[in-house]
Amino acid sequence: MSERKDVVIIGAGPAGIQAAIHAVRKKCDVLLLGRIERSALFSAHVENYACIEGVKTGEELLVAGMEQVKRFGTTVMDDDVLKVHQDDEGFGLELESGVTIRTRSIIFANGTSRKKLKVPGEKEFFGRGVSYCVDCDANFFRNTTVAVVGNASAAIDGALTLTGYASKVYLINKELVASQELIAKLDESPVETVNGTWVSEIQGEDAVQTLVLENGEHLSLDGVFIELGAKGAMELALELGIQLDMDTMSHIDTNKKTETNVAGVYAAGDITGHPYQMAKAVGEGCVAGMESANFAKKQKRDAKS
Repeated sequence: MSERKDVVIIGAGPAGIQAAIHAVRKKCDVLLLGRIERSALFSAHVENYACIEGVKTGEELLVAGMEQVKRFGTTVMDDDVLKVHQDDEGFGLELESGVTIRTRSIIFANGTSRKKLKVPGEKEFFGRGVSYCVDCDANFFRNTTVAVVGNASAAIDGALTLTGYASKVYLINKELVASQELIAKLDESPVETVNGTWVSEIQGEDAVQTLVLENGEHLSLDGVFIELGAKGAMELALELGIQLDMDTMSHIDTNKKTETNVAGVYAAGDITGHPYQMAKAVGEGCVAGMESANFAKKQKRDAKS
């Protein structure tokens, strides 16, 4: 199934919510993808935001924001994005539910944090068998044994991708939480799932050799991919050839209009770098929403002429 939108916003934090408000009020058909509980703001307390008196919880602010975007006419979905590509007609996003979204413009507003396991060996073997990006590093693990650790869509999609490279793929999870369509793909694949347990330690000498699980099992392998939650902004950005900030290589490079080097793609919030503040995220979201809406409307006019 395929749907078409003018603007798709990835990320339901303050940047994404503000972008949706401004884009939809410019009479665009807008889709906001994400879950507010994944925003860094969700568990925070805010007391230094202009015009808001007293201490507010991040959850309270995000819930109010989502009510706003829905009231103004934004479509909201909590699906994760698995793949994104560009073609002559714009952009395509493959969602975990199996739906493909066609859009004229994309706004990345899904933050920059990389969740870690926080277990012995993770830090020591980073770059020597431990990776946080299947799409970046899968090619280095051809004909090897690897494991993916995670409970959600990024882990499942990563494990499925690795079956085209590695000779054996494990998926370590406590409990899989993803769409029925994605889990069905997993069930039909050669991935060996290890359910109901987690990683307690990553062991090796010069590189990863063993994954120790909480259930006492030891897996001999060559690589561990840590994919917690949804696919991150960096992985999706790389699929489109988006330029990163040359100083850090961990943020998307944008100009004052929040434009990236790819026409029609914008970025706002933490993913564009410091400071990691709600005020910055909202401001950039405002600009991104208006600019992406203007871009989409121009594309629509040009297509008719």
